[in-house]
Amino acid sequence: AFIRKNFSVVLERTVRELNGESCMSLEEAPPTKQQIVCSRSFGEKITEYDSLRQAVCQYAERASEKLRKEHQYCRHISVFIKTSPFAIKGPYYGNVATEKLLTPTQDTRDIIAAATTALERIWRDGHRYAKAGVMLNDFTGSGVSQLQLFDERPPRPHSAELMRVLDGINNSGLGKVWFAGRGMASEWQMKREMLSPAYTTRWSDIPAAKLA
Repeated sequence: AFIRKNFSVVLERTVRELNGESCMSLEEAPPTKQQIVCSRSFGEKITEYDSLRQAVCQYAERASEKLRKEHQYCRHISVFIKTSPFAIKGPYYGNVATEKLLTPTQDTRDIIAAATTALERIWRDGHRYAKAGVMLNDFTGSGVSQLQLFDERPPRPHSAELMRVLDGINNSGLGKVWFAGRGMASEWQMKREMLSPAYTTRWSDIPAAKLA
């Protein structure tokens, strides 16, 4: 009840799912533009905080890109982490935390900062984490909001221009620009055998037809 009152029904369902309660059928899907979720199962279990933080930064970055493609701003940034429910060694642990922003944003820097703050609240040593994710919700079509006199996070100057430049570079096919918090290539990357083929962007994934 507290989660639903202070955040949203969607986040309440996520918390209940992490606690092992099935809340959504296989056919059920959230309404359009109600939330954006970026999550992955790790190629190797994560036991170090820095590695999990890098993963969360990458998911926050990707979620931010999707948010801008929808021309939306968000106020709630949630992070969830969990171990494998099928692991033989160690107890199961799953948790979620949400940061509420005073001013809606679509700036990757704001979303990464909120996501890492949320992660710090739920990280626990001694676990082998199998999956993490970032969820954005409470959308609005504008980043304008009534500012408080002593607001600690006023809107960043030239934010929209910077995000357009980043998205333009990353969508050009000429290279990628990312934030340092996500690190370089890591062992936690999603298992390669679980990746979907990239038929439109990777030549090696295009099916070959042979004539007899």
